[in-house]
Amino acid sequence: MKNMMLVLGAAAALVLAGCASMPSYRWTSRVPEQLRTVSVATFENSTMSAELGPIVTQYALREFQREGTFQIRSRADSAIAVEGRIVKAENHGVVFDRSYGMRASEYRYEVVAEVSIINRLTGEVLQNNRRYTAETTFLVKGDLLTGRRDAAQRIAADLARQIVDDVISYPYNRPAGPGERED
Repeated sequence: MKNMMLVLGAAAALVLAGCASMPSYRWTSRVPEQLRTVSVATFENSTMSAELGPIVTQYALREFQREGTFQIRSRADSAIAVEGRIVKAENHGVVFDRSYGMRASEYRYEVVAEVSIINRLTGEVLQNNRRYTAETTFLVKGDLLTGRRDAAQRIAADLARQIVDDVISYPYNRPAGPGERED
């Protein structure tokens, strides 16, 4: 028993010594403090799917709140501005019911958005019209519109996660590359 305690003590000492010699870890965001405010303009909707723009906007705002790095502000008071446009919203039948004249009973729903991210402090466009794609499937139990509306919320949540992940992981403090000036 005493030998076991000695071995465990030695192992703990080695682990702690290794941790002490390693560079320190940060549990905070890499986003600079002065850039931690964001605004999300209502997404334009260039498709025939009603209400899709506001739904994606709502979910993007929710995702920024859930993630916690950014505070949501009006465009005039934000350091980072997110602007987007829904450019495609299509659904295609994937499962068909022969007993109802080959009517689709399950659909695949795909939405594509183009999103720009702007540093309002410098005017720099950090990301210009990057395309994000989200898709899901839905069953038609009552009618097609109800199924698509339910699926739109899942799609909006997926798009929001992708957008917020990109805003958070943008290399705001990256070192200058070859041929670039470092200010």
